[in-house]
Amino acid sequence: MFKKILIANRGEIACRVIKTAKKMGIKTVAVYSDADRNAMHVSMADEAVHIGPPPAAESYIVIDKIMDAVRQTGAEAVHPGYGFLSERAEFAQALAKEGVAFIGPPVGAIEAMGDKITSKKLAAEAGVSTVPGYMGLIADADEAVKIASDIGYPVMIKASAGGGGKGMRIAWNEQETREGFQSSKNEAKASFGDDRIFIEKFVTQPRHIEIQVLGDSHGNCVYLGERECSIQRRNQKVIEEAPSPFLDEATRKAMGEQAVALARAVDYTSAGTVEFIVDGDRNFYFLEMNTRLQVEHPVTELITGVDLVEQMIRVANGEALPFAQDDIKLNGWAFESRLYAEDPYRGFLPSIGRLTRYRPPEEVAQKVRNDTGVYEGGEISMYYDPMIAKLCTWGPDRATALEEMRVALDSFEVEGIGHNLPFLSAVADHPKFIAGEMTTAFIEEEYPDGFEGAALSERVRDRLARVAAGMMATRHERAQEISGRLRDEAPAPVESWTVLIDGTQIVVNRDKIIHTDWLPGMSLAAGMVDGHQMVIKVEATTAGFRLRYRGTDLNVKVYTARQAELAALMPEKLPPDTSKMLLCPMPGLIVTINVAEGDVVEEGQALCTVEAMKMENVLRAQKKGVVSKINAEAGQSLAVDDVIMEFDPA
Repeated sequence: MFKKILIANRGEIACRVIKTAKKMGIKTVAVYSDADRNAMHVSMADEAVHIGPPPAAESYIVIDKIMDAVRQTGAEAVHPGYGFLSERAEFAQALAKEGVAFIGPPVGAIEAMGDKITSKKLAAEAGVSTVPGYMGLIADADEAVKIASDIGYPVMIKASAGGGGKGMRIAWNEQETREGFQSSKNEAKASFGDDRIFIEKFVTQPRHIEIQVLGDSHGNCVYLGERECSIQRRNQKVIEEAPSPFLDEATRKAMGEQAVALARAVDYTSAGTVEFIVDGDRNFYFLEMNTRLQVEHPVTELITGVDLVEQMIRVANGEALPFAQDDIKLNGWAFESRLYAEDPYRGFLPSIGRLTRYRPPEEVAQKVRNDTGVYEGGEISMYYDPMIAKLCTWGPDRATALEEMRVALDSFEVEGIGHNLPFLSAVADHPKFIAGEMTTAFIEEEYPDGFEGAALSERVRDRLARVAAGMMATRHERAQEISGRLRDEAPAPVESWTVLIDGTQIVVNRDKIIHTDWLPGMSLAAGMVDGHQMVIKVEATTAGFRLRYRGTDLNVKVYTARQAELAALMPEKLPPDTSKMLLCPMPGLIVTINVAEGDVVEEGQALCTVEAMKMENVLRAQKKGVVSKINAEAGQSLAVDDVIMEFDPA
């Protein structure tokens, strides 16, 4: 077995690989950029090598720098994680030239299946049903428009070397094709060093279901069930589960056998994933093969008991798989929620900054798992992917596993940055998701105007009001007993509290309040409420609490009867008017300014493009107007709410 391996990656996946290597008694080497000098994966590894400036194009995806780190440390093998160099054939070749093992598939398989254009051609030649599209190279936006028109809208514009939603756009018309083509090329070049683009038909109402395969160099290849990955935003997976609530056993077997046949056709070894789209009649179509470990691999591990990273290492060491297809059994159900540094209240735009609070729920073997690469007090950088953790739960059935996920999300504390925990909670509590009724259009259909918080049912509103009254009663009682105000007799309790919550006034009598485990200063309140387990995030305010629960974020006021009378007379403070300004929604770099001072712009017109965390974000006009002043230029870095341009009425 290898004595030392280098992980050519960062963040949670580097930490994940290090954990398994330590379990196997293998020493590990981390690599890091200037931005990651104090990162968790650096402290977890036995050794660490600095490889350059923050941008990935100058550090993590520079093959020569990784090879230098391999030579310096004497690493015998390299695990690439996902993204970065994981699907770069030239990296595997460079390692082979040095006599260093690549913990991944052979170069031939990477070249054949890692390139999405080539893989689709090979799949078609093998008789695999594929989505209609154009697999040739596309020279420019004009050619892209012609191809899209021939295929028929809507179309999917995709990076040939892409993955993780990078370099991918859906276009419904000619304008979106032109804009999407250039943005996809730019993202693909920045993320993968390869700007080739292809176009295929976008199948509406599809499910995204993928098969995990695992092969060795002794001729063994198995599939380990499927993962349902239909909950996506901007083609990036958000919540995954295994198995799929949609497949029957016959379809599962057919998809698995086809995935294995495709893997065998290219002599595939190591872990890989064959992705399909599945229609409402359970017809499935090959999309692509990812020749690497997938982000969502933990859910497969939870239902099969197979440590995929360990098997990748053993296969790279020349060992045979210790099981055959008949040995693979699916046990229970598992979910994975991806925690992103993206603010759902700002259109899911990236957020960076310091994690002033980062408290994941306690991990419990085979029940709650959190793969992460950050820590409280650490920084979220603008240079890398915004995913900071993967929260996973398991249960003997889907309903149990999902309830475990809902409670775990409620218990996950993150402060200091914008993040998508409220959105994850809202989806996990959505009736359609609970019923397993989802397609890749779920988020677009259920949140067409963006996310503004989950709807609060009357039952939950009343429960939260009673909890808030209980916390205020506790706060009131404690206040009577501190700062020299001890009394011989306890003060008379308040008979009723008036709670202002979600625009509703609720009077809670003393016998109806709910007491949890909360005490002043605690950030979570947990307890059984009407036989239902609740974990509520709590932040005390002057006259009440900020409560966050299941995707809601509420400023709750709790008054005595007299206080409520006086509060009703107070004027409401209005926010400043920013309707005539375009504000930068996140820290980022201005890529292009599309208008000039004096231009008349229409609603929906592209005004500028801002790049952050490897993604380009087009900012559009909210209404018709005249550009009166432009305060930024291409290449300039901006902070949140910096004024990019100002407008006058048209």
